[in-house]
Amino acid sequence: MLDVLSIVEHPAFQSFYDELIKEGLAGTTGDGMDDTSATGDVIAAELRAGYEAFDFGIPFILQEADEVRDHHALDLAALPAFTAMTVEQLTGLLGKGDTFISQDLQSATLFGDYRVDGAVMNVGGYNEYLSRLTRRISQALSEPLSKGNKVATHLAKPYLQVNTAELTGWLDDYIWTQLFGTTFNPLDGENWRVLLLQPVVDHITKVFAVALLESEQKHITGQTEVHLRHLTEVPRLMMRESHSVEVSKCIYTRLAWPARNGGLERTLIHWAQADTQIEAFCKISENRHTFARLRYVKDDGLPAFYSPDFLVRTADAVYLVETKAQQQTIHPNVQRKLRAALAWCERINGLSAGQRGGAPWHYVLLAENVVLEWQAKGARLAELLDYARLRPLADASLKGRLI
Repeated sequence: MLDVLSIVEHPAFQSFYDELIKEGLAGTTGDGMDDTSATGDVIAAELRAGYEAFDFGIPFILQEADEVRDHHALDLAALPAFTAMTVEQLTGLLGKGDTFISQDLQSATLFGDYRVDGAVMNVGGYNEYLSRLTRRISQALSEPLSKGNKVATHLAKPYLQVNTAELTGWLDDYIWTQLFGTTFNPLDGENWRVLLLQPVVDHITKVFAVALLESEQKHITGQTEVHLRHLTEVPRLMMRESHSVEVSKCIYTRLAWPARNGGLERTLIHWAQADTQIEAFCKISENRHTFARLRYVKDDGLPAFYSPDFLVRTADAVYLVETKAQQQTIHPNVQRKLRAALAWCERINGLSAGQRGGAPWHYVLLAENVVLEWQAKGARLAELLDYARLRPLADASLKGRLI
């Protein structure tokens, strides 16, 4: 805030200054001759009396509760048997030279065609068959494999990542005792090759998929821990008196705007001060309120932080407000900030009202022309904020509408 210019020169120049002073072309000044402050019109805006009513508590999630998925032990005797064909009929279907397609079960990526001996899996024994079948059910149950000559563009979302050995045991017991309605020994000769036929694989997969989903149970472990950080952690803001104004609905006695290109922020401060539906508001200082910022990834791929311009509270919500000129709203980095702020608000609104400090949080990106248009029509700032708040697409009344 202070600019100091120091000049260091050779002492030989002193005689030059003496001649200028003698001729009356130069002079000297001292502390008693100049009553202008070296700091200009910089003043301190302190916390007002009764600031608690206008404070904002920003929630920080320190720890989240975990959702654990468990399964009851399956009642194998209640699982339906394969009755479409007998074991003898299935044995007669085993052929030679069938062509099949290899697919990775995690990413469903196409590897190419190959020939196997009448099997739907390229396995060499019963144990390997159980391993493949366990992997198929546990890791690809929630996502169908791609078909045809198409490479998947997504990674599979595994249904089970733990306790797969227990699933393998259930599969083994089911095959031996229940699959064909009677005892079946897959290790007798090459009986296990019957299990490779597509109708049998489909039946086992379907039966266990339904059984696992029905036996599924979810429970929450741990608890969500949230800490609120208040703007009053910064008890004083330094600002220029000529670019600030006294306010009554803020924790500070005055709020400032940038000396250059700060007209929109000045307009919003005066509008919020005059609107009776605005209960509290504050201009965020990017340098002092260092905790009131969001993470996002810039257009060049580098991580960064950004602070919204204002926090505004009404009776129904708390708004993170960003003001931009109309041409700046479509900038790639502004859109990335928008998505990061929207995701943060959605995450915070998933907390209980007590954890997030009461009202829900919303993000608003205000273009300058929109602010001037609504203000010219005599509208309230609170009405504009409620209208312009960004909504997740799943909950928006109009799909694709982001103001």
